[in-house]
Amino acid sequence: MSRPKLVMVGNGMAGVRCVEEICALERDLYEITIFGSEPRPNYNRIMLSQVLQGDASLQDIVTHDWDWYAERGIRLYAGHPVIRIDTEARRVTTAEGRVAEYDRLILATGSSAFIPPLPGVGKPGVIGFRSVDDCRRMMEAAASYRKAAVIGGGLLGLEAARGLLNLGMDVTVVHNAAYLMNRQLDAMSSELLRSELEEQGMRFLFGKAAEKILGRKRAEGIGFSDGARLQADLIVMAVGIRPNVELAKSGGLWTNRAFVVDDYMETNVPGVYAVGECAEHEGTVYGLVAPLYEQGKVLAKVLCGRETEPYRGSVPYAQLKVSGVDVFSAGHVNEAEEVTVLQLYDGIGRTYKKVTARNGKVSGAILFGDVNESGSLLSLLRRGAEVSALERSGARSAEGGPSEAASAMSEQETVCQCNGVSKGTLVTAVREGGLRTVEQLRDRTKAAGSCGGCKPMVAAILQLALGGADSEPEREPAICGCTELGHEAVKTAIAEGGFASIGQAMTKLGWKPSEGCALCRGAIGYYMGQIEEGNGHSARLHVEAGGADAVARIGAELERRLQALLMPSAVHVAVVSGAEGTGLLVRDFGVAPAPAGWEIYAGGCAGRPVKQAQLIAVASTEDEALEMVAACLHGYRANAFYGEPVWRWLQRYGLTAIRETALDPDGREYWLNGRLPQRGAAEIA
Repeated sequence: MSRPKLVMVGNGMAGVRCVEEICALERDLYEITIFGSEPRPNYNRIMLSQVLQGDASLQDIVTHDWDWYAERGIRLYAGHPVIRIDTEARRVTTAEGRVAEYDRLILATGSSAFIPPLPGVGKPGVIGFRSVDDCRRMMEAAASYRKAAVIGGGLLGLEAARGLLNLGMDVTVVHNAAYLMNRQLDAMSSELLRSELEEQGMRFLFGKAAEKILGRKRAEGIGFSDGARLQADLIVMAVGIRPNVELAKSGGLWTNRAFVVDDYMETNVPGVYAVGECAEHEGTVYGLVAPLYEQGKVLAKVLCGRETEPYRGSVPYAQLKVSGVDVFSAGHVNEAEEVTVLQLYDGIGRTYKKVTARNGKVSGAILFGDVNESGSLLSLLRRGAEVSALERSGARSAEGGPSEAASAMSEQETVCQCNGVSKGTLVTAVREGGLRTVEQLRDRTKAAGSCGGCKPMVAAILQLALGGADSEPEREPAICGCTELGHEAVKTAIAEGGFASIGQAMTKLGWKPSEGCALCRGAIGYYMGQIEEGNGHSARLHVEAGGADAVARIGAELERRLQALLMPSAVHVAVVSGAEGTGLLVRDFGVAPAPAGWEIYAGGCAGRPVKQAQLIAVASTEDEALEMVAACLHGYRANAFYGEPVWRWLQRYGLTAIRETALDPDGREYWLNGRLPQRGAAEIA
C-alpha cells in the first residue's frame, strides 16, 4: 500500500527537527520529500557566528548530513526553492519546474535578513547575515578590505562584528538606540557589555539612523540622517528578520507578519501547517531555536496521530556568547510595569544579575558574566513562580560556578533550553549509557548541540553523574594496542623519567609487546627527540613562495629558521602573494599579504577530510609575521600528539587559545623557546 505523502518546504533547523521527531514516532508512516532553497543539507544557523569567529568550520555546523536523509528514505531536493503552492490540487512547484503532490504539507520557509530600503543598499559590499553564503561573502571581503560597519547592535549584529574582528577588520557597530541589546538588557548590563567589547577592539556609534549607502560602484560608507558619515568597505545589515511568506499568495494562506497558525500549528488551509520563523502564533513570531523546537514537537505528534498538549507560546530569552562574554536575558526586563526585586553587581568579577517581577511573580532576568543560573531563572519564569521562589531555588546566590549550580538543580529542571533536556535526562543517559564525555552526552541527548550556551553546565552534570569532582578522571585513549597509556601520559612520563632510549622507556612503562609497533615507537622517539629509520619523524615542510619580494623574503627566512625542527606530523607551509586561488586555505600554515599587513592562517587540509584554514592573526610587519608563524609551528610541535595533523591539534588545543598566544609577544616567546630538542633536520621542498 502506498503511504501518504508528506512534503516540507524548507530545510532549516525547525522543519528538520519536526521531521526528525516524526521519524522517531512513526518512521514509516509517511513518504517524505523536502525542498530546500540552499544547496546543502541542514546546518545549525545559530553556529554561523562561531564559523565567522573562527571557532568552528562550515562542516562542523552540519547537523544532518546527506546520509541522514538517505538512511530514513527522505528525498531531499537541496537548492530547489518552491515558488508555488496549489492547495486545491495539493501540489507544490519548484523554480526548476519540479512538481510534487502532497497529502500533508509543512511550511518551514524560515526568514531572511531584513534589508532596509536605503538608497544604495543594492551595491556590492552590502550584505545580510543569515546563511552560509553570507558567511563566505564576509570572509572573502575581509581578505581584501579593512573597514567594516555592522548596522544593528542586537545579538546578531554583535556576533557578526566579533567575527569580522577575528578576520582582521576594523569594525564599527552602528545602533539607532542609546545602548546595545536595548530590547534584552538594561542600561547597566549593556554598559558592561559595551566596555568588554570595546576592550576587544570593537567601536560603537549610538543613536545613529542610517540614511544612505555611500559609494559609486560599491559600498564605501554610510551617510547618517544628522549629516555625519562613516567610511566602510563592508556593510553588514543586522537589523532584524523578515519571515518568508511569499507562498501565501499562491496558496490562499492567511498571513500577518508570518503564516498564521493555531495551537496545533495548522494554517487556515486544512492539511497545511507551518513551523519555525515563518509561523505566527497568537500574534507572535519566534526567532529563537527553543520555541521552534517546541512547535516541531507538537506538530510531529499531530501528524503522527498522537495525543499532544497544544502549543501555548514560549517565554522569549536570548543568550550571547562572543569571545568569553556571557550574557543571558529572559522575559520582560524594561517595561514600566516591572519591579526590580533582585539586583547584584560584582565590579571585581564583572558580573551582574537582575531579576524583575510583575504582580508578585518573576517576570524577567538578566545575567552578565556568569550565566550558570540561566536555567533556574528561566524555569521560574516559565511557570510564573512567586518571587519567594527565588530564595527556595537558590537563585539568589551568585557564588559557586557550574559545579555548585549543577548540584543545586532539581532532576526536572531544564539544562538545555534549546532542546528541552533536563538534568534528570542527562544523569540517566550518563549512568545507563556509560557516557564519559560531553560530546557523547550531546550525541545521545542533543544537550549543548544547538547554541552551545549550556555546555559548561552539561559538563558539570556529567562530572556529577560520574561521581563528583573527586571521581576517577576520564581515561585518555591509548596510543595503540601495545599500551594502555595515551599520548599525554607518555609525554609526562618521558619528561619526568629521564629514559636513555626508546626501549628503556617501553620497558619501564610496561609495554606489551616490549618492542612495540611503528606507531608507538615513533611517538616515544618523537617525544624523546630520537629518530629511528622509518618512523616518520622527519616532516616535509613545503614553502610556496612567489610573487612580491617581501613574500620571497618571508619564505626564505622561514626555510632558514625551521630547517632543524622535528614535527609530529607532515606539515605544509604556504607563503603566497594572495589568499585566494593559491592553495593557502588548504595548507597547515599559511602567510599572505593583506591591506592591514600579513594574514596568518592555520589548520587547512587538502586531503581527507578537507579542511579550510582559519585566520589566526594579522601581523602588521614582515618580522611580526615571521615570528607568529614560527611561534605557531613551535607551539604545534611542542603540544601536538605524535601523528596529529595541524587541523586536529587546532580543534583539540582550541583556536582561541592559539590566537591569544600568537597575538601575545610573551606567549610567542614562550612557544619559540620550545620544549622539544632540535635534532635531525626537516626536509625542505
